[in-house]
Amino acid sequence: MIDGNQKTLKKELSLIKIYCLATGATLSSGFFLLPGIAAAQAGPAVSISYLIAALLLIPGVLSMAELATAMPRAGGMYYFLDRSLGPMFGTIGGIGTWLALVLKTAFALVGMGAYISLFVENLPIVEIACGLAIIFGSLNYFGTKKSGGFQVVLVTGLLVFLGSFMIYGLSEIHLEHFNDFWGAGFDSIFATTGLVYISYAGLTNIASVSEEVQNPEKNLPRGMLLALITAIVIYLVGTSVMVGVLAPDQLHHDLTPVATTARQLLGHWGAVALTVAAILAFFSVANAAILSSSRYPLAMSRDRLMPDFLKSVSKHGTPGYGILLTVVLVILCLLTFNPLKIAKLASAFQLVLFALTCIAVIIMRESRIESYDPGFKSPFYPWVQLLGIFAPVFLIVEMGLLPILFTLGLFAIGILWYYYYARGKVVRDGAIYHIFARLGEHRFEGLDNELRSILKEKGLRAEDPFEVTIARAAVIDLNRETSFAEIVKLASIEFEKRIEQVRSVAVLQEQFMRGTRLGATPVSNGVALPHLRMPELERQEMVIVRTKKRVRIPLENRESNSTGNGGVFALFFLISPEEDPAQHLRLLAEIASRVEHENFNNLWFAAADEQELKEIFHHDDLFISLVLKRGYNSGKMIDKEVRELDLPQGSLITIIYRKGQIFIPRGKTRLREHDRMTIIGEPKGIQQLREEFHQTLIVIG
Repeated sequence: MIDGNQKTLKKELSLIKIYCLATGATLSSGFFLLPGIAAAQAGPAVSISYLIAALLLIPGVLSMAELATAMPRAGGMYYFLDRSLGPMFGTIGGIGTWLALVLKTAFALVGMGAYISLFVENLPIVEIACGLAIIFGSLNYFGTKKSGGFQVVLVTGLLVFLGSFMIYGLSEIHLEHFNDFWGAGFDSIFATTGLVYISYAGLTNIASVSEEVQNPEKNLPRGMLLALITAIVIYLVGTSVMVGVLAPDQLHHDLTPVATTARQLLGHWGAVALTVAAILAFFSVANAAILSSSRYPLAMSRDRLMPDFLKSVSKHGTPGYGILLTVVLVILCLLTFNPLKIAKLASAFQLVLFALTCIAVIIMRESRIESYDPGFKSPFYPWVQLLGIFAPVFLIVEMGLLPILFTLGLFAIGILWYYYYARGKVVRDGAIYHIFARLGEHRFEGLDNELRSILKEKGLRAEDPFEVTIARAAVIDLNRETSFAEIVKLASIEFEKRIEQVRSVAVLQEQFMRGTRLGATPVSNGVALPHLRMPELERQEMVIVRTKKRVRIPLENRESNSTGNGGVFALFFLISPEEDPAQHLRLLAEIASRVEHENFNNLWFAAADEQELKEIFHHDDLFISLVLKRGYNSGKMIDKEVRELDLPQGSLITIIYRKGQIFIPRGKTRLREHDRMTIIGEPKGIQQLREEFHQTLIVIG
């Protein structure tokens, strides 16, 4: 099997871990501190404020899930805004989100102290919070696997406590507490919605660690949506229990409303149990916030928006300096500021960030960059995004003048940092310039190249026909001196035999040559990937060329393909249907990834025939090669037609090598002794065949 080596953060976060990171970061201050403050403004309808906040958050969550599956990179919102709207907005989003998460972390640590102080008098809350910041920073430094595992334990315990609290509390609700449900008025309810919006901001944590997520195209949207659903249920039911159990004069402005409710329901030990739950929640949010916020300096440093030392990765695969700087800022906030008031204002900036995320999706889609290939696409585009843009503006206005000024202040900090530090160091633009290109302006090709490298890193999707395309490919093996033009002609002749739409070999040959001259053919380390897309084509077709004598590629812009100037020995011609450009690019990226393996050259030149050349590109768990011999298990296939074989579901015989000849079998093809055949299929089926025919398997390489 051929693999590429990427120098990235370790992928250690599974679905359960990212779900717990998002859930733990969401169920903290929003549940254990804010309900009393929110109820003082919205009255019994406080749960409606939480519901509206969640509904208005959905466009941002869907948009973030789309961007994260297309660009799973450390930095989350910063990275998305930078690559879509350009580095100035990336700087604003990166610094703003980083500072907001730092403030939220400090707020959570102080909140934890507030609950502990219910039972421990004269506790030095700030000193304890500083110590906890150092502990969480250490956990994150030694690896996201350890930190993520710790998060699973915390969130599991938290959900058990909260589930018990809500189930018992529902049976003790006083319905008269809900009289005059709408009495506070809709203006107060919407203003409260803006206040509690930060309760859901923990969902942004997932995007910032997307580079470390296993199978991000599936696990990222699943983790985010599951965490959002969990938060909605707990906030709606939990706040209803608090309103229904406590009288208004008990609930309003109470900073420990969950403990007060538990004391009313279960007495002293009930308050103790929910205080433990609160501590778990604040532990969880502090851990998750440090984990995610420390990735922002890393991502911005990679792009020269922050000093270079911040992009270094420790031997544990974590951004050590980013974690250290984040912890230092948290401690400075604890020692210098009152995090409670500032954390409320951070809600306003979170609203702006989610609106910008929706704009980013519109920019990326309308740019029509073919390498923008999200594994999850937001439904109801663009109406969902338009709602996600305008609703936050309305909420910020409802929140009053101070949140507006705070948001403008963070914008000003980001703009000043960009112009006075980063502008001269950055040589890239966002996807918005690809929209300008459609209007006659310039575009930034570096973004397309970057997205293509991400495609290579993400790998294939389950539906991508890579194995079948390789198995069906024509192979041209040359041992003589030749030219690139002659190879293109030979490949075009092979395509004419296979593709009905190819009316003229000369026209197809000119298309390949023109694309190569203009730099559209990737050329690197002795390998070239000429490629085209063709309308009305039903499936991908490929021609593989091996030449023992290196062939020089005629490029008009040699600087962009300098690694190909020494000539190539392997060429992979690919033609795909026009309607799915992303899949076409994923197949090219997979070939590029395989040929970068350090053992590729040895296997390539050592391959004895077409069959062995193709087997280099099959994943080890997706194919077997065996010989039919009497006296062995494989002998039972001899003299049978292919259609009569009882192969595992999804398995396919792709090539048969017989007496020096290679051919692709059909259903009526009868097998003979000493036939050597390649079978591809699903991992489970291939493993079954390995166990059954292990005596006659052939190992390549």
